[in-house]
Amino acid sequence: MSKKVLVGISGGVDSSVAAALLIDQGYEVTGAFMKNWNDDDGTPYCSVKEDFLDAASVCQKLGIELVQLNFAKEYNENVFSHFLSGLKEGKTPNPDIFCNKFIKFKEFFNYAIKNNFDFIATGHYCQRLEKNEEFLLTKAIDQSKDQTYFLNDIDKKVLSRCLFPIGDIKKSEVREIAKKRDLITHNKKDSTGICFIGERPFPEFLSNYLPLIKGKILDDDNNVLGEHNGLYFYTIGQRQGLGIGGVKGSSELPWYVAKKNIEENTLIVVQDNEHPLLFESKLEVSDINWLINQKPELNELTAKIRYRQKDQDCSLSKTNKNWQVNFKVPQRAITSGQSIVFYKDNICLGGGEII
Repeated sequence: MSKKVLVGISGGVDSSVAAALLIDQGYEVTGAFMKNWNDDDGTPYCSVKEDFLDAASVCQKLGIELVQLNFAKEYNENVFSHFLSGLKEGKTPNPDIFCNKFIKFKEFFNYAIKNNFDFIATGHYCQRLEKNEEFLLTKAIDQSKDQTYFLNDIDKKVLSRCLFPIGDIKKSEVREIAKKRDLITHNKKDSTGICFIGERPFPEFLSNYLPLIKGKILDDDNNVLGEHNGLYFYTIGQRQGLGIGGVKGSSELPWYVAKKNIEENTLIVVQDNEHPLLFESKLEVSDINWLINQKPELNELTAKIRYRQKDQDCSLSKTNKNWQVNFKVPQRAITSGQSIVFYKDNICLGGGEII
């Protein structure tokens, strides 16, 4: 008897091909479209309706059922609220990581298990490796698309019942498969940006939820250069959107956000991409979600502090309250609220939120 799989169908090419490959492998496949955001404001930025129609077209073409699941309440409570509270604290949270943890690999997973599915599957670029009766999360074959960074905080226990069908092929092959199958998503543009914001400007969206709290923009000598609209609109290392024109006595080089002073509501900027204020050799993490049974050798790790960064050599040590990470090479624009994710070769060991 074939195994039953519930596949998250987003209306994009990756999940479309994931479903097709599982059918080829003999699984009994059902598609599921998750609606996680209720505010369809009718603007071009919101693509929920279009995505659902594309998902329905794909499932019809593949001859599988498509169910609709609404996790908007859970998303608002566990992802969006967490995102807003982090911004208010001066952090730069990553809602995609929250979404994987609380929605796709919790609510969606629990729904599947309760409804007698053997596995869930997604179109993530990653792989699952079974070794010594342990299921490990490993990098995708297509390293430029690898998404293990965004999966660092899921519950390890779910891995035994997760499938990642496109993790062992390249993105170009995914599109070729979709085209050969005449799937409507074969040439659909990849979605970018934060899922619930879409392509719209970040400040425009946030202004609907957070008040404008203006403050001074200062250089590293405490000179006033301008005014910001609220610290949550900015992130460490940011260059665009600072609104700083030509400053008397300064060069024409671009300005970068180096620090956010929450207590004084000031934004500190510097005019050199290699400025010392942009670099740190260490950071702290309050807690680490391990995706392996036994902790690794803490002096011989690699990690990344942002998506698509090359793995950086580091060591890990326990302090009284937190974990401290020391890098061999100083890292640019370490940002609180973002995640640091640890690796040993191609194995994703887990990660935590930078504090």
